[in-house]
Amino acid sequence: MAIDGTVVSVKGPKGQLEQQVHPDMLISLEDGTLKVARPSEAKEHRALHGLTRSLLANMVAGVTQGYEKRLEIVGVGYRAALKGKDLEVQVGYSHPVVVDPPEGIEFEVPAPTQVVVRGIDKQKVGQVAANIRAIRKPEPYKGKGIRYQGEYVRRKVGKRA
Repeated sequence: MAIDGTVVSVKGPKGQLEQQVHPDMLISLEDGTLKVARPSEAKEHRALHGLTRSLLANMVAGVTQGYEKRLEIVGVGYRAALKGKDLEVQVGYSHPVVVDPPEGIEFEVPAPTQVVVRGIDKQKVGQVAANIRAIRKPEPYKGKGIRYQGEYVRRKVGKRA
């Protein structure tokens, strides 16, 4: 861990992350622990204090354990496959949708209907998973689409005769 002005960098077994923090926040490194202090009890400083602390905690957790998001694909003929490092998703369009991973993100496909997004940056992992889900969001009538593992999709009844 290193503090250089308003840039905090954390290095761990899985990699290294850097984060620019607000200049008002007072960050110190004591016995291998990052401490965040606020200059006043103003509402803005209290909010920034919590945000900064969470961002730094997520960085430390990311470089030590890493983060992952799991997605499920529901629908007849809907599937995903890895093509090299790229993810190829077939979800009812006339063509397969190819998602190339940004730097620091890797995909895993344990089953054709499951996708795992892994990385050390929590924000990036969540954004990439959201982008994959946005390819075909779960629809409310049959529940087909890409959803997060364990996500509840509220179903509608449909047309009445």
